[in-house]
Amino acid sequence: MRRFALLLAALTLGTAATPVFARAAAPADRPAPLAALIDDVAIPHTQFTLANGLRVLVHTDRKAPIVGVTVYYDVGSKHEPQGRTGFAHLFEHLMFGGSENVPNFDEPLVAAGSTPTNGSTWFDRTNYVETVPTGALELALFMESDRMGHLLGAVSQEKLDAQRGVVQNEKRQGDNQPFGLVEYAKIAGTVPAGHPYGHSTIGSMADLDAASLGDVKDWFRRHYGPNNAILVLAGDIDAATARPLVEKYFGDIPRGPQQPPIAVTVPTLPQPVVETMKDRVANTRLYRVWTTPGLNDPDAVPLGIGATVLGGLASSRLDNALVREEKLAVAVSAYVAQFAQMGWFTVQADVKPGVDPAAVGRRLDALIADLVANGPSADEVQRTAMRAVAGSVVGLENVGGFSGKGATLAEGLLYSGTADQYRRDLAAYAAATPEQVRAALGRWLARPVYALSVVPGPRDAYQEAGAAARPGPRFYRGPDGVGGPAPAAAVVDRSALPPVAPVTDFTFPTVSRARLSNGIPIVYAHRDAVPVTRMVMSFDAGAAADPAGRRGTQTLALALMEEGTTSRDSIAIAEAQERLGASIDTGASLDNTAVTLSTLSANLAPAVALFADIVRNPAFRPSEVDRLRDQQLAAIAAETTSPAGLAARALPPLLFGADHPYGKPGGSGDPAVVKTLSRAELVAFHHAWIRPDKATLFVVSDRPLDEVRAALDAQFADWRGEGTPGTKNFAVPVPTPRERIVLIDRPDSPQSYIVGGEVTALTGSDDMVAVQAASAVLGDNFLSRLNMDLREAKGWSYGVSGRFDRLAGPVPYRVSAPVQADKTGPAITALRQNIAAFLTDKGVTAAERDRTIEGLIRQMPSSFETGTAVLAGMQYNALFKRPDDYYSTLAGQYRGLDPAAMDKAIRAALDPKRFVWLVVGDAKLVRPQLDSLGLPVEVLAAQ
Repeated sequence: MRRFALLLAALTLGTAATPVFARAAAPADRPAPLAALIDDVAIPHTQFTLANGLRVLVHTDRKAPIVGVTVYYDVGSKHEPQGRTGFAHLFEHLMFGGSENVPNFDEPLVAAGSTPTNGSTWFDRTNYVETVPTGALELALFMESDRMGHLLGAVSQEKLDAQRGVVQNEKRQGDNQPFGLVEYAKIAGTVPAGHPYGHSTIGSMADLDAASLGDVKDWFRRHYGPNNAILVLAGDIDAATARPLVEKYFGDIPRGPQQPPIAVTVPTLPQPVVETMKDRVANTRLYRVWTTPGLNDPDAVPLGIGATVLGGLASSRLDNALVREEKLAVAVSAYVAQFAQMGWFTVQADVKPGVDPAAVGRRLDALIADLVANGPSADEVQRTAMRAVAGSVVGLENVGGFSGKGATLAEGLLYSGTADQYRRDLAAYAAATPEQVRAALGRWLARPVYALSVVPGPRDAYQEAGAAARPGPRFYRGPDGVGGPAPAAAVVDRSALPPVAPVTDFTFPTVSRARLSNGIPIVYAHRDAVPVTRMVMSFDAGAAADPAGRRGTQTLALALMEEGTTSRDSIAIAEAQERLGASIDTGASLDNTAVTLSTLSANLAPAVALFADIVRNPAFRPSEVDRLRDQQLAAIAAETTSPAGLAARALPPLLFGADHPYGKPGGSGDPAVVKTLSRAELVAFHHAWIRPDKATLFVVSDRPLDEVRAALDAQFADWRGEGTPGTKNFAVPVPTPRERIVLIDRPDSPQSYIVGGEVTALTGSDDMVAVQAASAVLGDNFLSRLNMDLREAKGWSYGVSGRFDRLAGPVPYRVSAPVQADKTGPAITALRQNIAAFLTDKGVTAAERDRTIEGLIRQMPSSFETGTAVLAGMQYNALFKRPDDYYSTLAGQYRGLDPAAMDKAIRAALDPKRFVWLVVGDAKLVRPQLDSLGLPVEVLAAQ
């Protein structure tokens, strides 16, 4: 990932080996008490500090043989001096380029089964995460300590130049999206230049160009000492085991300079600022933005509640007024992006096409003013608090990653001085009153506002990559005038990596089966790490079931199921979910349609009752049909402005042909069809496909199967199908492929979005173990041939992937490569050459085989750490007609593969001469490049 992204991690919870939750279920008509749920939240941990200042937290969770390793450094973009924006993030990328004793940071961890191996940068911090099998913990500690204490000898101008290119393409990738320039405008419009929070973390192209090798080394010396870091170990580990290991690997690293605190004031605009930006967007979007205090301010939680009430709940003030009732907007939101020392309160509304934006702006401002003046109701505050607690419980299972227990503990200690800050936040949510929220909103939202309108039109000019500036002077110096800690003393033998202990083969949870009284099968797995029940009612339908010539029917029908039943309107459905801490969603893959439920198990009975009402009794009220139709048309229009959206709509018919069930263009449908869909068609779709004889229930829960079955039977036992079930026709032949390039013109694109693919002779029920392992070597892995060439070697892309999209029917292979516009033609050439060589004389090497196979085997416990992952595995087994214990047999299948078997499988599946290459980019820049490749070039209109 290593991406510039907003990481608003949900609060997470933790337990020791034995779950601490033992609350009785709520009565069928009301949720469990909020206070009782909060009382049970805990991430027990031990904390100690090494002599060199490294702070260490250890949390024990024995549910799986894995350990989440999380390292936070107290350095982010707020520490960057003027003229060096983006440098903290650039350095994060360099930290993966290898240290003095570890030439490649990714390769050993991938082979050891780390998932994920990643890092990120934001205003306040830089973090690095990996979740490894317990037997690979010493390897992870060795590597993290080596780049903390032994990095500079491995940093070269070549590495700096390569990662500079990757970061600049990461910036292009973000800028290339609709509304991709809004963040720059929002920061510039609310925070003065030179303020620590006054520039984006991704930085400017000119500043990235100007970063010198001296800058890199001084940055490391200044900020990457152990006294400026926090290490968290969470999972199959305890403090008694962890402390000597941490002392061994980190104890000899000298302290770095003591970083002084940064003074930050929350700026206030002297008067309102109103700006307009043109962009290639489908509809006008209105923003209202205020700066706010940081995470530790007493107003932080009340402001968060206020934003959620205003535009964060499904039943929010803005949703109810602007979208449901007055139909002035097609989407709204409000949120507070809270950082350590300041934040932004942002409200946005997507204006419904044909409506006057000025009128929507006035109504938006009136709704905000009403909440500021009068505050929320007690029920709104209670529903918001329940949602926060439910989100916490759902996050319990992850020990590592960007939002797991490790990150929660580290952020609390770094930002608030206590790893238990999450408990204080939950207590603040539970104790919050409407008056506290009203007062906080009055203090901060009564100040002058920054109002931005983004309107459709040619994008205004903005700074892109220019000629590299001369390297600037070294800008950070330590107390000695040169900078930073001395090299670490050689206490640990760093001449070789620590060995990785063998792992036992993964065992998938035991799967049990039952049926409801009306015959619906239940596929069930028991997981008791969290008091949560997750279920999916999966229907044999999917996007392939959209009626011929009526693309978009299913999307509208599914959206309407959540927007009103015969006994509840859309607001009542939204409020019921919020009170229960439940989440009910609808969606469809190509093969299946699903209605999902995630709920606190204490609220199982009322949540299942609501779930059943949505599945069985959608009202399809005409007024709601019209409202959701408008929203779907707006979504379709938005898809036609996005590079990925345009590709998703265009590629399926190019590969499968327009008449094949998989050949329907992706996205939200055909706008001409959606405009004319009738209520009768939606009802008919529901009767044909959302019916018990097409349904299977998949459940993962801490409650026993009998209890879950009883709750479901109480709501579904008498459900019977109506009318004739729908059918899908897979006898339609796939057209004969021919290699060619199809271009969709998207003017002013700094990147081209390249997608290449073919339909293979494989089907989802085939044995694909060997071919998918080979695919990991070619494109489906960070270390893959395609990614390492275009990203790491050439610096033309932020990331390239190639994989088999496994479906029940014919399986396509697809390559995805966003690249800088001036390298579009060369990138396609490089992709074609890499694929052709891999399929002929440069197949899987022994080293690639060993790294890939060992990694696939070792990462399985982490891959199925959560109930959500187990639920997905059960569904895949059913879809591809595999036995329930399929994942338990994978390790043995992997070990039986050698390079020859992997080569044979993928060479039988792929033929580069059958590829269609789809390019979404600026035709005036890329067409000459494409014409030089010797392939036919067709131009396709955006649709």
